[in-house]
Amino acid sequence: QVQLVESGGGLVQPGGSLRLSCAASGFIFSHYAMNWYRQAPGKERELVAGITSTGGSTNYADSVKGRFTISRDNAKNTVYLQMNSLKPEDTAVYYCMGRSVWYTYWGQGTQVTVSS
Repeated sequence: QVQLVESGGGLVQPGGSLRLSCAASGFIFSHYAMNWYRQAPGKERELVAGITSTGGSTNYADSVKGRFTISRDNAKNTVYLQMNSLKPEDTAVYYCMGRSVWYTYWGQGTQVTVSS
């Protein structure tokens, strides 16, 4: 059974940090590119960051460049999103997504709220 389970969300003040984790099971994690998306209320889901299957290349939305870092540990079947200098506009449900040539898998999401 394929599972992507996000954790690490919560309430944080502006300027604070959070580290999201996404634990994968049920598929060959090291064969999949991994991405973090987010969806704020009333808005479309948007790509935040992505990382290739080997971790050799990453990409980021302009809105998070320099503040967020995506990484992965293929030995632990886990992808991370380190979020620094958080802003109220980063408030959203964050989802991890795994993609290969044939399949795409989504997690259930974790809420991140940035507020004072």
